Amino acid sequence: MKQTTIHFIVIGNPIAHSKSPEIHQVFAAQTELDISYQRQYCPDDAESFTAVVEAFFHGGGVGANVTVPFKQVAYDVCLTRGGLSEHAKVAGAVNTLLTKDGALYGDNTDGQGLVNHMTRLGWPLAGMRVALLGAGGAARGVVLPLIQASIGELTIANRTPSKAETLVAELSAASPTINKHDINTCATAELTGEFDLIINATSIGLSGDTLPLADNLNCHYAYDMMYGRELPFLQHFAARKAQISEGYGMLIGQAALSFERWTGHPIDMAQATATLKKQH
Repeated sequence: MKQTTIHFIVIGNPIAHSKSPEIHQVFAAQTELDISYQRQYCPDDAESFTAVVEAFFHGGGVGANVTVPFKQVAYDVCLTRGGLSEHAKVAGAVNTLLTKDGALYGDNTDGQGLVNHMTRLGWPLAGMRVALLGAGGAARGVVLPLIQASIGELTIANRTPSKAETLVAELSAASPTINKHDINTCATAELTGEFDLIINATSIGLSGDTLPLADNLNCHYAYDMMYGRELPFLQHFAARKAQISEGYGMLIGQAALSFERWTGHPIDMAQATATLKKQH
């Protein structure tokens, strides 16, 4: 008997570049599920986004991913007419939509995908002295998963330090787990000394620009959440003998968690990653 096709989409603007369909087809092959996963362009306004989401789920869709610029809009929609996971509440953003008990439910798997990737790399997060560069949405989504991974000291550095201070205040108010953890803040250029791990949660490397990093700033591990091109941040720390990684593994990791939320099927990440690397 033929399986019923399970329908998923990723909503964004722009969306043609999204690698999500090929990633989820690898997951489908691994779990032997029959899926359709489509890119869904949406005009950049909340009304259009809400209409797309309602039409998709009313039409029998099972799960949707949300990418730029709609993660905060998705959060607002779930806040007013559905439910939110703890990670989505703290991040103030949703990248994964599904229905629970007939209502829309939003989750955020980005930060968990980052932690899962670092764990697969064998990076020992527990007790690490960590610096996080940036105070925007990407940084906001990874603080709780990092603390849940039992990191040690955390410093958030931003070109405008007041934004880092505001972020820490908002996160501490949103999560008792974060509130119990001491978090330092400073200007990016004033971040100095030796860290176990530095994470770039800014998009500055995509433009070819470089961050204002101090000469005496060093680390054992450097991770850039961007991927797909040469990244000056990683080149800088590779020259200083740090172990480095771009964010493609985080992309696969957050996608795998979305797939598991939708289908109940966990993904063998080593197998999926190997398959995707062969395709490129």
